[in-house]
Amino acid sequence: MGLTPPSFPMFFIATLAGGAGLAARLGFLHLPTPFAFVLVAVAFVLLWIACIFRGL
Repeated sequence: MGLTPPSFPMFFIATLAGGAGLAARLGFLHLPTPFAFVLVAVAFVLLWIACIFRGL
């Protein structure tokens, strides 16, 4: 099974979600801490899906 690089929009969305989760955890965004973890987890899952499936 070969992996493919994610498209730029998918990479950008995952980077924004991960950055928002990190900013929320560090206190720069006023979100509850469990929601920050969910944002980072969603970012990793998006990148994983984009690498596994071709064309995302």
